Amino acid sequence: MFICKNCKSIDKFELMFSPDYEGERNFEQKYNSKKEIEITVDGYVFVPDLSFMNDHAVCRYCGQIGTWDYE
Repeated sequence: MFICKNCKSIDKFELMFSPDYEGERNFEQKYNSKKEIEITVDGYVFVPDLSFMNDHAVCRYCGQIGTWDYE
């Protein structure tokens, strides 16, 4: 799980798509059997790591990017 270092929210993130992204922008998130977040973007499924979070995830509550850490 991830925590926002700015506001201390846990796993409350949304992805922002690059303006030049050409996919359909279909986004889903769920927890798998290992209690890890699985993200699906246009059919591609992956478990995000800390590098991914800090590069792409924006905190829903405080709007910060690049402020994630492992909880």
